[in-house]
Amino acid sequence: MDKYLLPVIIIAVAVLAALFAGCTGTPPDDVPDPDRTYWIVGIDESYPPYTYLDEKGEPQGFDVELMKWIANDQGLDIRFKARDWYGILPDLLDKRIDLICSGYSITPERAKIIAFSDPYWTVSQGVVIKRGSKIKFENVISGTVITGTEEKSTAADWIQRYLVDIGALKPEKFKLYNTFQDALDELEKGHIEAVIYDTPGLIEATDSRNIEYIGSIETDDKYGIAVRNEDRELLNKLNAGLKHLKESPDWKELIKKYDIG
Repeated sequence: MDKYLLPVIIIAVAVLAALFAGCTGTPPDDVPDPDRTYWIVGIDESYPPYTYLDEKGEPQGFDVELMKWIANDQGLDIRFKARDWYGILPDLLDKRIDLICSGYSITPERAKIIAFSDPYWTVSQGVVIKRGSKIKFENVISGTVITGTEEKSTAADWIQRYLVDIGALKPEKFKLYNTFQDALDELEKGHIEAVIYDTPGLIEATDSRNIEYIGSIETDDKYGIAVRNEDRELLNKLNAGLKHLKESPDWKELIKKYDIG
């Protein structure tokens, strides 16, 4: 065979194989598929103890086990998918995922465009500083230090509303990041002086980071499972499953396992 012809044939075969695979294979989970028979649960991959990926890339956490329990109770076929937190709401609306169960706070703004299950957990906003810092809790909530958090989070909303908008915190001292883990990175590097975020996630982070938890802001944020407005039957099943879980001894065991009580 002509030595120049062989590479052309190989490339042609590869192209044909890719085309046939595209026609007959299962569409990837990040492409909307109206014929999908299972529900995709969107999670944040770095929000322990609620949702995270272990060393094997498997989803773990309080919310993951909660969702598995409900799915088993209600006969739902679910798959977990880690998504970029900044785009997780658009992913839900675009049908790349079908639910959000990942410490997702119920807010009036979100409730205008999506539906939420009954609340299943209540959290406050916590404050952390770099270990050894002389910054006090009062310094942070009075707006005198450079403060960071995750973009599009309820913590960001609180800082904007109760510190920036009233003139207590100068806009240039308010730093937003893709994830709260990124904010903690910047705190450890000394680029910011404090981080405000959901209390459980910050307390969990103190075990492995050079940070110190110094107090909480009682915001009474409530977590719920988010779905599209049209998925009312699914929503009813989620609420039924949540009710059954909370009536089960497994509920207290789950809280104890992840030490969030």
